[in-house]
Amino acid sequence: VTSEEERPGGAGSVVNNLVCLGAKVSCCGLIGQDHEGARLKHELKGLGVGVEGVVEDPERPTTVKVRMMGQVQSARRAVQQLLRVDYEKTHAIGPKAEKKVVRAIETLGPKCDAIVVSDYDKGVLSKHVMAAVAHLRRARNIPTIADPKLGRDYSLYSHMTAVMANRYETELATGVRLTGDGNLRRAGKRLVDMLKLDYAVITLDRDGIFFYPRSGAPELIPTLAKDVYDVTGAGDMAVSVLGLVVGSGHSFQEAVHLANVAAGIECGKLGATPVSKDEILAELMAKQRSAMAKVRPLPDLLRELSERRRAGQRVAFTNGCFDLLHIGHIECIKYARRHGDLLVVGMNSDASVRQLKGPNRPILSQQERAAILAALPEVDYVVIFDELSVAPLIKKVRPDVLVKGGDVGTDGVVGRDIVESHGGKVLLAPVVEGISTTDIVARILERYKK
Repeated sequence: VTSEEERPGGAGSVVNNLVCLGAKVSCCGLIGQDHEGARLKHELKGLGVGVEGVVEDPERPTTVKVRMMGQVQSARRAVQQLLRVDYEKTHAIGPKAEKKVVRAIETLGPKCDAIVVSDYDKGVLSKHVMAAVAHLRRARNIPTIADPKLGRDYSLYSHMTAVMANRYETELATGVRLTGDGNLRRAGKRLVDMLKLDYAVITLDRDGIFFYPRSGAPELIPTLAKDVYDVTGAGDMAVSVLGLVVGSGHSFQEAVHLANVAAGIECGKLGATPVSKDEILAELMAKQRSAMAKVRPLPDLLRELSERRRAGQRVAFTNGCFDLLHIGHIECIKYARRHGDLLVVGMNSDASVRQLKGPNRPILSQQERAAILAALPEVDYVVIFDELSVAPLIKKVRPDVLVKGGDVGTDGVVGRDIVESHGGKVLLAPVVEGISTTDIVARILERYKK
């Protein structure tokens, strides 16, 4: 044995996740009147968690699960569970303990922005307990989200705002095999109708998450997991993020997208290890490297350039209208990218193109032009500007390298003085002769005239 560690498990794992994400949490549930229960309560208090809803039950021990893990490789990239030993009793909650739990829900629930029910089928979530949760949804309009247990009577989760179930749980509850998009929709609709939910969320392990709203369009969100080392805790992480985001006032659709991101990160961790806000943010930023995410408002661009510069990266910049992108544009962009660690392309807006080129231009809208530029692998960022001169934009971007087509000469490069004043340099890209947007338009008109 090289190391040992203790973590809150079961619903405690959800509590731990929420705390690590910055939520203020009160928990409600059962522990035993024993040393392990006292340690768990002490641990939760240390996390800043409200434990007034944690009921001590002399008729059961505090559940303890011991997982024995073995490393297959010394790099800790392949870790397997060798054995799990559970110390627990799962008989139905007794009348006295049930009354205390219901009273705790009725007292704490109205103070909450959302309620997450994490069901591990330990006998605690009786019909009376779940009815108290459902009442808060109806009477107080508090979002209630249930993470059910395999094989449970799903009528327990009736009148929740949402249920988040995995593939197998959904198949058992609905009788629908999840073999295609049509069956996913049928299963989602059946859960929503059967349990009188607003939303059904079906986790599909490597296939992502399926979101079915009572009103609106269903959506299959692909998984973001890159390397799966241990799926333990992924469901808890997903329902934690779902509850936090919805409780913060955001839509369920937004919450499901973020839950999917968090679950993907969790699958890359060993055991039920919480995912931080910073990890989720980093994953979202990586995801935003898709083409259209390159098109940035100026304030966002400047913030990101500041971070890139702190990392020692040099910024190259070029600009133009880019109406009907042609080989001359491409060669200039490639040349610019070779002279910097990243390339920012300044693009004239539709309004400025009309003023510069005439009322019949641009041929392509600024959205279309920006999308085409962003699709080029050499382009890191596209920023649209309205001014007739690019000089104000250059002054704000402060590129290390300014690149323009060689036909203008360095003296004719707008922004040269600005760039050179802070130690940057101006470069002229090789010219591709006989090509321009005007030439292309003339060629099209000539070729297709009647």
